Amino acid sequence: MRPTKRFSRGSSARGRAALAGVLAGLLALTGCSLLGDDSGGSPRSGTGTAVPHSTASADKAVPYDVTPLLKPAKKYYGVAVPGAPTSMKSVDAYTGMTGKQPNLVEYYAGWGDGFDATGVRNAWAEGALTLMSWEPFDTPVGDIAAGRSDRYIKEYATAVRRLNLPVVIDFADEFNGQWEKWGTDHVTPAQYVAAWRHIHQTFVDAGATNVIWAWSPNIVNPVRNVKLEPYYPGDAYVDWIGLIGYFTTGSDNAFDSVFGLTRDRIRTFTKKPFLLLETAAMAGERRRADIRNLFAGVAADDDMLGFVWFNHKKRADWRLEASPLALKEFKRLAADDRFGFDVRKPS
Repeated sequence: MRPTKRFSRGSSARGRAALAGVLAGLLALTGCSLLGDDSGGSPRSGTGTAVPHSTASADKAVPYDVTPLLKPAKKYYGVAVPGAPTSMKSVDAYTGMTGKQPNLVEYYAGWGDGFDATGVRNAWAEGALTLMSWEPFDTPVGDIAAGRSDRYIKEYATAVRRLNLPVVIDFADEFNGQWEKWGTDHVTPAQYVAAWRHIHQTFVDAGATNVIWAWSPNIVNPVRNVKLEPYYPGDAYVDWIGLIGYFTTGSDNAFDSVFGLTRDRIRTFTKKPFLLLETAAMAGERRRADIRNLFAGVAADDDMLGFVWFNHKKRADWRLEASPLALKEFKRLAADDRFGFDVRKPS
């Protein structure tokens, strides 16, 4: 269960049509379009296709091949920090604090928000992949499955395709908890799977195969009676299993105690690799030990791709800087060469 409801960018789905004209004008002044800016310059040198300079060239460019990023030799070393990737200042500060450049930057977007093409380019320029957690706060998942958001999805997919850089998307995460609007109290497994598959197919139809799709349940520890398999869209629609779970003072802090039960249940129906899509440790005396368990658990499992540290103060203070001794331990462990790599040169 995540610390709190979070912060999406742009307009919400509700009232989007009325605000579109105003937003378009404002965003034009800042260099961003409502559904992504495809007119910017190319990223720094690296693998894959450069950012196209026009719609015509974008439509003709070969889609970026994400295959080398699906299961790289080294681990992802990710972070979620305020303002990123639209601004990379907080990522740069995190780099200075931990001694290593994150190569995966997560942000949160509400259903109806525009695609942050500028942010994706900013992260890419620093050797990082962008992960977008797409949250349907104001739109019923059943409506998405029924095609009532098709125009928006097609526009979004087109913007992603035109940018032509790799992006990770997870849709309606923590669906197995009752605390979300798209959770078990509001959405059936059939509706969730239908919506996921519909979104995925719309992206494929738009040629946006430069997306890595992360299916992201909360760890099952607080919701053990909710079965995960009925919510799984299928291997043809999922690239990563993005687990969400935190080390808290009220529970056993062994890595397997936090993530093991969820991992074992998922392994009964898919062999897709895992990413700790959102994690952190509660501040306190045990935080150093939690951090050691996190790094050791991820390093020991070849099917664990890495982790994203949620460096926010939300309900609890999950920021590393809140605990100097724990930060020192984190920095020591982050120096391990197995963690982090330039995503533009994954091999």
